[in-house]
Amino acid sequence: MKLLGLLGLFLAQSAFASGGFNFFNEASHAFHVPAHTLALVAGSLIMIVAGVLYRAQISSAKNVIIPAKGINVRNLIEALGQAMYGTAKTVMGEDATKKYFSYVIFVFFFILINNLIGILPGSMSANQNLNTTLALGIFTFFYFNFQGIRAVGFVNYMKHFAGPMPALALLIFPIEIISVSVRPLSLALRLRGNMDGDHLILGIFSELVPYIVPIPFYAMGMFVGFLQAFVFTLLTMIYIGMATAHHDHGDHEHHH
Repeated sequence: MKLLGLLGLFLAQSAFASGGFNFFNEASHAFHVPAHTLALVAGSLIMIVAGVLYRAQISSAKNVIIPAKGINVRNLIEALGQAMYGTAKTVMGEDATKKYFSYVIFVFFFILINNLIGILPGSMSANQNLNTTLALGIFTFFYFNFQGIRAVGFVNYMKHFAGPMPALALLIFPIEIISVSVRPLSLALRLRGNMDGDHLILGIFSELVPYIVPIPFYAMGMFVGFLQAFVFTLLTMIYIGMATAHHDHGDHEHHH
């Protein structure tokens, strides 16, 4: 009975929160800092704390190979990390995964944590704001282009955009440049639109029917938060793989 009472109180508070109250908006007025910036700071602090807890649990383990018992920070991080590592090996290859996985897993956890914050009553996700998602998209854009240039050199990297047929290079090159240049905006709009839409749906149903009915939408919110973090990270893997795979192709031609 106590559990049902707490659940009812939680859902009632969520309805109140969706009706207008937002902790980050209130703090924004007090500190004169944008609400999405405060939400981003909160998400970053949670990520740092989770990292510290993970390191502490690893340090105290007698054998790091053996998983810890029960559900804890270490098990959750390692389960998600192993799943993403397996996906990265499939998408980028094992060698590229070893080189670039640190960035890939950072992007995944950073987006996931900030997505899940928006589910909490009276809260919001920093990823509901285009400034945050566009910054993530631009950072990823510079990262995979930098790694591509680093892998093959600037001239060879530019040749990659010209296509395999020299006769069509003048036509293909500007098309490829435009295609690559819109990737940050595509990443940003996809993440922002899905997170904002999910939070809006949850808020509407919580306000209309504050009890029981919103529960499936909280579950859906968690799923959407995970899915969007995975999609953004998967596209990041693909872009990195495409930018750096030309290096192997160039070496193959050179040897022949």
